Amino acid sequence: MTFTHLDADRHPTMVDVSDKKPTKRAATAEAQVRFPASVAAALRDNGLRSAKGPVFDTAIVAGVMGAKRTHELIPFCHPLGLENCRITIELDGDTALIHCTVSVHHKTGVEMEALTGACVAALTIYDMCKALSHDIVIGEVRLLTKDGGRSSYALKGAP
Repeated sequence: MTFTHLDADRHPTMVDVSDKKPTKRAATAEAQVRFPASVAAALRDNGLRSAKGPVFDTAIVAGVMGAKRTHELIPFCHPLGLENCRITIELDGDTALIHCTVSVHHKTGVEMEALTGACVAALTIYDMCKALSHDIVIGEVRLLTKDGGRSSYALKGAP
């Protein structure tokens, strides 16, 4: 197995993409936030608002901000000028389902940006609801699809 972020001496390094051709790259990631039933009911009863404000709307803004700043958080991610970042959040029973889709024309993919956007949105939901309960669980963070570059990917059974 070859690790792309290690040089010949096995030291960490950024992947050299200078010889790659820019192509359209896209990725979608998902994160889930599971609430105690009482918290989910309170969110529904209050129009998806907590004492801190509109929970999902705030999480969408935070997730986009996180996706755009992924290169500042993950050491070897290339800085990318994202062309699109769309985050959707729906409350399905006691679980918030977050989907983050990111796209760009570049020499490298946007999987980490999609994953970061979904995670930051999930963390924001937790932060905005923690006064109601600390039994909120962030889980099932996963890459659903990746298109562009040398390969494509779709998680089996992904929506």
